[in-house]
Amino acid sequence: MEDALISSAPHVHIDLQHLIRLQQLDSDIDNARRRIAEIPLLQQALEARLADQQAVAAALKQRLADNQTARRDIEKDVAVVQTRLSKYKDQLMEVKTNKEYQAMQHEIAAAQTAVREQEDRILESMEEAETLTRDLTTAEADLKRQQGEIAAEEKMLGEEAAALEAQIDELSAGRADLAKELSAPALALFEHVSKQRKGLALAEARDGVCTVCHVRLRPQVYNEVRRNDELIQCESCLRLLYFVPAATPESSPSDTTA
Repeated sequence: MEDALISSAPHVHIDLQHLIRLQQLDSDIDNARRRIAEIPLLQQALEARLADQQAVAAALKQRLADNQTARRDIEKDVAVVQTRLSKYKDQLMEVKTNKEYQAMQHEIAAAQTAVREQEDRILESMEEAETLTRDLTTAEADLKRQQGEIAAEEKMLGEEAAALEAQIDELSAGRADLAKELSAPALALFEHVSKQRKGLALAEARDGVCTVCHVRLRPQVYNEVRRNDELIQCESCLRLLYFVPAATPESSPSDTTA
């Protein structure tokens, strides 16, 4: 839009027209390079997201395995106590004194209590296993879904990076052709200011102000900039200034008829 408005104005300096286009090409190339630089970070974030979900599933799987191991240990303990309990019951029939009988009853009661406690622990372990199994099923489903989503996102990022690389090549070729049309002094000045001002060598002058550094221009300088017929630098930031004329309103059908 700015190119069209400035090009349509009378007596516009040809180098200024080319420099405005050159600045746009440089900005487009810089934006593409910045986006390319962001893509590896986005890919790392996707990998981290996937790793987090994998860790959740792995942790649940480990907890379930630990639960099963612990339950088997309890079941072994129960088997040992039950064997001892059976032995006590057999011995109970062989005791000869009341004292021995009471002692054996005490051992049997203690063994039965131990069995009940261990069986309660087994039930708790089984309930926990059911919960862990449900959670693991959900986590694995989420992992599978995220693997698909992340693979698709990574593919899109790869395609975007390739497209941006191609765009940079095209823009760079256009820039090289445009640079040949510039006078050597104008191109040298542009490159120098661009290097000093982080890639932004031009600035629009609007309402008497440099729109980049926001410093007010001297009236005489602003009037000269408005003509767009020479290369003028901002006295503050040294960027090359240009002026965008107001768009001329199109004639309405009624005006044409009149």
